[in-house]
Amino acid sequence: RLRAFNRLQVILQHLKMSKQTDSTAEVLLEKKGGAGIITLNRPKALNALNLSMIQQIYPQIKTWEQDPETFLIIIKGTGGKAFCAGGDIRAITEAGKAGDKLLQDFFRGEYKLNNAIGTCKKPYVALIDGITMGGGVGVSVHGHFRVATEKTVFAMPETAIGLFPDVGGGYFLPRLSGKLGYYLGLTGCRLKGRDVLKVGIATHFVESEKLPALEKDLIALKSPSKEKIADLLNSYHMKCTIDQEKEFVLGEHMEKINSLFSANSMEEIVTKLKQDGSPFAMKQLETINKMSPTSLKLTLRQLREGASMSLQEVLQMEYRLSQACMKGHDFYEGVRAVLIDKDQSPKWKPAALEEVSDEFVDNCFKPLGNDDLKL
Repeated sequence: RLRAFNRLQVILQHLKMSKQTDSTAEVLLEKKGGAGIITLNRPKALNALNLSMIQQIYPQIKTWEQDPETFLIIIKGTGGKAFCAGGDIRAITEAGKAGDKLLQDFFRGEYKLNNAIGTCKKPYVALIDGITMGGGVGVSVHGHFRVATEKTVFAMPETAIGLFPDVGGGYFLPRLSGKLGYYLGLTGCRLKGRDVLKVGIATHFVESEKLPALEKDLIALKSPSKEKIADLLNSYHMKCTIDQEKEFVLGEHMEKINSLFSANSMEEIVTKLKQDGSPFAMKQLETINKMSPTSLKLTLRQLREGASMSLQEVLQMEYRLSQACMKGHDFYEGVRAVLIDKDQSPKWKPAALEEVSDEFVDNCFKPLGNDDLKL
């Protein structure tokens, strides 16, 4: 009997081990040489992060960070289309409607993961090949190295669904040059390929088809230090000639972005855009008019305050905002209009910037006492 029981234990143990490299698992966590490798494996969902993935990745990063045999961590996505298109918004929406605890657990877990990456002592290399938005930016941008390719598409499109550029957006966006981060966060503007490098979201640019070779070389590094990893990434980066001659897509507009988005309030930004009247300004105005007025106001304040905060303070602030948005109307309406019915015509409440009071905005930033995020 005992022998049978032991055999069962061995089989269960084996199953548990193989589950980690099972091709159907939503996230694969493997050790190759001195590298811990995280593979986001929901290609049909564009590798969107759900709570169970977050709950697997976080402890693994913490374990590898303490492991003297692990020298670096690599994160990548499967399927060729996306690194990670964001968080699993549908699951969050359903939980919100059902008043489920997932609303707290998801954001708490996700922001803790963002912080673990931002404070990770081991070099962290994100291969951001393909769509990298929202939550996908959160699991890459706070790490040491971000490798973009010609397929990379970056955006923080949250104001279009009644949310705000979270996952530490309040930390990294205002630190981009000039008012670029404010522009990206408020309008959800998409950047592609080399432009992701030019704005400083990516640290390196490598051809998509060279990534497997790069990964192999990273794994093969003998006791890799941050410097050795940087040297290897630089050598690939220097050899990459794709789109080398291309002008930065926002280059000619930077002066306007810096002046138009430096206003102290959303109403003022809108006034400035109207007064400017150039085709660029009118296009931004059109975009902003489609966004949730509540989201716009929360985002502008989030970025202004985040500019002088630590990553931990920003994530704590963003957790408060996430919970405020989950209690409101616009998030559910935005998800309905953009992701579910896809009619692209959300009915925001309030419908105009003027109707979103300062008092309401203040309340969204208030501490949550015992429910605050602890990092």
